[in-house]
Amino acid sequence: AVLVVGGGDSALEAAIALSEQAGAEVILSYRSGAFSRVKQKNRELLDQQQQAGRLRVMLNSRVKRISEKTVEIEMEGQSQQHRNDAVIVCAGGLLPTPLLQKIGIRFDTKFGSA
Repeated sequence: AVLVVGGGDSALEAAIALSEQAGAEVILSYRSGAFSRVKQKNRELLDQQQQAGRLRVMLNSRVKRISEKTVEIEMEGQSQQHRNDAVIVCAGGLLPTPLLQKIGIRFDTKFGSA
């Protein structure tokens, strides 16, 4: 299972690509209530994958906790735990890498590549 965090085209494209893999379980978490700045084609592909049951979109949500095998996501005031193997953050800007490493989070940063 993979969690994709973000609401731009990069996040949608990552979630769509992952959901096309056989047996993939994909959750797309976005803190706002709608995808306002994305390409229409990405929105359509996301809707298709969601309707086909290949990915779950969680709007108005935020990631509360990431552990080795689960993630905790808060949505509508309720916390939900989901099995998880990897987290992909497509949030733009720069991550606080030293802090993340200090608390034991392993990650790879990719700029414009898959």
